[in-house]
Parts: sequence; structure tokens; C-alpha cells
Amino acid sequence: MIAENLKKIEERIEAACRRCGRARESVRLIAVSKTKPAEAVAEAYAAGQRLFGENHAQEIVAKKPLLPEDIRWHFIGNLQKNKVKYLVGSVEMIHSVNSEGLAAQIEKQAAKCGLVQDILLEVNVAGESSKQGAAPEALLSLLRFCDSQPHLRLCGLMAVAPFTEDPEESRPYFIRLREMRDGLKPALRDPDAFRELSMGMSGDFETAVEEGATLVRVGTSIFGARNTMK
Repeated sequence: MIAENLKKIEERIEAACRRCGRARESVRLIAVSKTKPAEAVAEAYAAGQRLFGENHAQEIVAKKPLLPEDIRWHFIGNLQKNKVKYLVGSVEMIHSVNSEGLAAQIEKQAAKCGLVQDILLEVNVAGESSKQGAAPEALLSLLRFCDSQPHLRLCGLMAVAPFTEDPEESRPYFIRLREMRDGLKPALRDPDAFRELSMGMSGDFETAVEEGATLVRVGTSIFGARNTMK
């Protein structure tokens, strides 16, 4: 069923792109494989998927050696500073940078590895107490700090919209995140690199695409309900 689910998601992304006049290649699908076994990832890989997301560093550490080397891993969950060492150099992008302290730790590890780590700044776009992410009013300060670090590449913003049964209710938050990205670009050394919008999940990714998402994070609609973490 994973291959069939991926096909359906692809069709829905294509339709959303047509509705808003975007090229299909302007949107990348991240298959969120959190709590799923390596075998499920391998099934999606066999169907052509190459970009996968995880919420826990230990899952990447466990799965990566069991799977093809050309898989591109993205870390999308809340990141503890003591787990940074497991991710830098192992993932293509870290989506959830939400503080100067975390950014500094990523910079330190990236310098040690001799590489530049691509990151997104996570924004608590709705101000929910249950959500991680930098407050919108703190975003410019965080962006300037990250932009001053030689081993970090600022690639854009990430957010999780409030849960709702109606994807239309997510639209204002996606619009706001896009406006934040566009407004912050002039403050950067390399504004052209700051183009990503990681937003939209299984329940609202089509709305996110219509509002400019470049990365959509889809798990349940591909792999089914998540397993309970042990």
C-alpha cells in the first residue's frame, strides 16, 4: 500500500501545483517515517521516494545503516543539544532550529566535521504553548545570529500549523510564514539561499502547496498511523 499511497500523494501535489500555477518540481515531498521500521522506508524507496524525515535522532542512527546510501534524511523534530552530534553530517537538513543555543551547538559540531550544515528556523507561527519554535518577534535576532555562523547555511523557515479538521483553517498560518520568509530575506548575507518553506502535513499539505510550501512533510497518509515509540 505504501507505493499506492505515494502515487496518490503525488497526484494531489500535482493538482495543487496546477491550481496555483506552480511547477511540480518546486515542491519536494518528505516521507515522514517516524516510528516506522526500516522495511517500510525500503518499500517507499522501491517506489521511488528518496527524501525521508525523522523526528528522533536515534531513529536515523538505527535506520540509516540498513538502507540505501542515496536516501536524503531530514530531521524535523524537536532537537536536544546532546543529540546534535548524531545528525550533523548525517542529514541533509535540520528543520527545527529554534534557539541560539541550539544553533551554536550545530555550528560547533559542523565546524568539527568540516562542513556547512543546512538549517531551517522553526517558527511557532500561532503562538501555541504546546508547540516548539521561535516566537515571531524573536525571529530576526535568531536569524542574524545563525547568519553570522560560518558553518550554518540558512535555507528558510519551518512551522507546524495548529491541528484542525479543516485545512482551510491552516491557510492564514501558511501565508504568514511565507510573508515572514520574504520579509527576512533582505537581512541575510545570501538571500537567494533562503527560499525553503517547510509546512504542511497529511491533513493540510495541499493548502500549504497553494501558499508556497517547498517542502511538505507527509507521514500518516503514506505509512499509516504511527507506531507507539518504545
